Amino acid sequence: MDELLTAETTVRPMRPRDAGRVLAIYQAGLDEGEASFETTAPTWAAFDAARLPEHRFVAVDGGDTVVGWVAVSPTSARAVYAGVVEHSVYVDPGARGRGVARILLDTLVVSTEAAGIWTIQSGVFPENAASLGLHQRAGFRVIGVRERVGRHRGRWRDVVLIERRSPVIT
Repeated sequence: MDELLTAETTVRPMRPRDAGRVLAIYQAGLDEGEASFETTAPTWAAFDAARLPEHRFVAVDGGDTVVGWVAVSPTSARAVYAGVVEHSVYVDPGARGRGVARILLDTLVVSTEAAGIWTIQSGVFPENAASLGLHQRAGFRVIGVRERVGRHRGRWRDVVLIERRSPVIT
């Protein structure tokens, strides 16, 4: 791993009781303006309904406080895309630089590969260099750039499409 993860930080499946911290971390990332076109975190019911329950994880500190999360959504209801998911990973601003996002991504890869998922994809704003670097180190590759794909906070934004293809799912 490129970053340091403290011995006190562990990863476990996300639980409904984590909702408050998960959504607060999500909102903190949205407030910074470089994570998503979204500007407001959804309700827990909407978050829960949109993400696959078996591939949701949180990183917690020694006091079991959630400091980051990762989750996936299906990309399509079509059977041909059953092995393709889109992921999000968010870390509390106070916990960044400690390897939390990397351990969450590594856990997600193990989980999705065990379930036969062959592609994890996402879109990242090109200005989010930290996220692009993290994903590259975790085995993701850039597959293209969607130019001026949407307006965010009054300006057009590009999105870098990234994916990780499993080397073990054939």
